[in-house]
Amino acid sequence: MAGKKDLERLRRRRARKQIIVRVTVGALVWLGAAVLYYVGLSFFFDTPVEYKLRHSTDLLRSEYEVLTQRYDSLRSVLENLEERDRGVFRTLFESDPYDFEAEDEQHVARTYETLLGKSTHRLRREFRRRIEEAGQRLAQVEASHAAMARALDSTGEARRHIPSIQPVINQQLTLLTASYGMRYHPFYKTLQSHQGVDYTVPEGSRVFATADGTVKDVAQRNSTSGQTVVIDHGNGYETTYAHLSKVQVQRGQSVRRGEIIALTGNTGLSLAPHLHYEVRHNGMRVDPIHYFFSELSPADYRRILRIAQSGMQSFD
Repeated sequence: MAGKKDLERLRRRRARKQIIVRVTVGALVWLGAAVLYYVGLSFFFDTPVEYKLRHSTDLLRSEYEVLTQRYDSLRSVLENLEERDRGVFRTLFESDPYDFEAEDEQHVARTYETLLGKSTHRLRREFRRRIEEAGQRLAQVEASHAAMARALDSTGEARRHIPSIQPVINQQLTLLTASYGMRYHPFYKTLQSHQGVDYTVPEGSRVFATADGTVKDVAQRNSTSGQTVVIDHGNGYETTYAHLSKVQVQRGQSVRRGEIIALTGNTGLSLAPHLHYEVRHNGMRVDPIHYFFSELSPADYRRILRIAQSGMQSFD
């Protein structure tokens, strides 16, 4: 009797084990099938997130191709414009235009070649020498700065009567198109002395007094200079603003540095809308570029000198 009961319990255990094994195997089969189904769908079809990412990447790629084509087109146009400009320069002056960037690159290359050919001992010695020279120059600059400070203190309010800013807003230094010196006249087609600087600015731009002074003359008549304002600053300084469209001051009126005195124009013998600006000292016309020291850093001063040297044609 007991043997039959043990046998029955053994059968039940085996039956339970078989059920557990079948359930486990079935679950594993279904899980494997689900994994295979997901892998298959992922291989042939994109999920919503993958679809969105893929198409956003395609959009970026198409935009990049469009921008690349525009860049290539603009670069081609700029190269053509540079070549045309060089051709015009060669026709007018029978020489190649001066290339400042090429000169700088050649200077840097020569400097590196020279340094590579020197020994470490010699480089160390030259380095010490240059440090000593820099110290001496620094002392000279400090002495000069102290002397200038003393001169300014002794000058007092008179320094406000020295032209020291640009007559138009030119923070990027890109508006100066013709400088002081021998320049190609746009109408006579010959080299002539250009006694001031030209700023290519839109008609109606503001013109500022470059120092305190009194309006000496306002020319409204039709002349080669067009509408013109002349300011007497005292101390032997006078400034002239020509080819104006509208004058906003009167003869005898006192003006302050930075005050709006007129609007730019294209009156008189003028190639295009611009401002012609002159500085006189003791009756002699001088280069106005050297009178922008109140608003130009040393780096900006060097840059505007390079810009001035590159322009060969005046606008009046």
